[in-house]
Amino acid sequence: MAQQHLDPTDPTAGAVSGDALAGYLRAQATEFLRALRLHRETGGDGGAPTRTKARAGENGSQESVDAARALRRSARRISASLHTFRPLLDADWSEAIRPELAWLSGTLAMEHAYAARLERLLLALHRLSGAAVLPAQPGALGMPGAAADGPAGGHVAGATAAPQKAAAGDTGPPTHPAAGPERGNLTVGAAKAGALLERQLTLARTRAHSTALQALGSSRFHAVADSIAVLASEVPLTPAAATADLRALAGAAEERLTDAVAALPLVTAGSPYNAEALIHGLSPDPAPHPQDAPWHQVRLLLRLHRYAREVLHGDSAQVDVRLLTAGQSLNRHRDASEAAAAAAQAARTPRIAPATAYALGVLHADQRHEVEAARFAFQQCWQMQTVGTP
Repeated sequence: MAQQHLDPTDPTAGAVSGDALAGYLRAQATEFLRALRLHRETGGDGGAPTRTKARAGENGSQESVDAARALRRSARRISASLHTFRPLLDADWSEAIRPELAWLSGTLAMEHAYAARLERLLLALHRLSGAAVLPAQPGALGMPGAAADGPAGGHVAGATAAPQKAAAGDTGPPTHPAAGPERGNLTVGAAKAGALLERQLTLARTRAHSTALQALGSSRFHAVADSIAVLASEVPLTPAAATADLRALAGAAEERLTDAVAALPLVTAGSPYNAEALIHGLSPDPAPHPQDAPWHQVRLLLRLHRYAREVLHGDSAQVDVRLLTAGQSLNRHRDASEAAAAAAQAARTPRIAPATAYALGVLHADQRHEVEAARFAFQQCWQMQTVGTP
């Protein structure tokens, strides 16, 4: 499939006026308000009556999770559109609401991120150790607050989880050999490493849940919701938007993405083993891995490009398999990078047993290899597309 570039000079493509932007923003604002109403009805904001929560039960909890995801989805799209097409919108209003939408989206995302990170790391520990029993996280991906502290020995309280593929990473059956005598140290330390990770990440997840509840009940959030309610009926476009062609601004977003990808070390990413990726992993410096930042930036720019395409083409937009595959690779890259950082952070815990530290070190290396695999997958997708471009 050849890459489809937006060409604002192509007269056959048809100009896209500011009305398309206004319609897109109104639709996303409506989706935001619908998700907010569902979130409140299912007790997700902590303010619904007890009777409502009891009636909702487990289904209500899942509906609340889905509603929070829909809130984030709409907030991201509105914020991205305000960024890409900011010359066509009232500057004061746009610059005031964009940071608030970013705050909201980031706050709502943290609880799910910690839960998914813990699941990813426990599954990796299970795969690496070849253990028959995987320490389970009580109430996985449900409401936080369940008992998280396992005994200091080998077990974690709760039900046993069956091994399954992590949603963010594995794409095929494990190719690692079964546990053998030479992997005894990892097997001994894996249970304690899992218990330590569960304590740390479940605590972080519980705090993230409380932070999200506080945010949804704050005056800051209500101000954002009021602005979105106004946006659902009135989009503050500039006078120039009536005659502007959105393709030029969308094309600029695509060019920023292309330039950022061109600056990536794709040759290094094409290597089966990137030794430099492990240099800073367990150093005392808690800063993010220095190799990851440009890849995270490309992921954000790819999202801006995708949302700009949605504005241009609306519901008639065809799914671009290339962008979808590239986005999945970059999501996998982010998940593995953050999981590796969590393993490294756990390995810095004072007074842990050597076997536990060893297991966490192997886990960190495994996730850094997942980072490299995601980069390689992105490289293959992107360069193959470049070769096929006329």
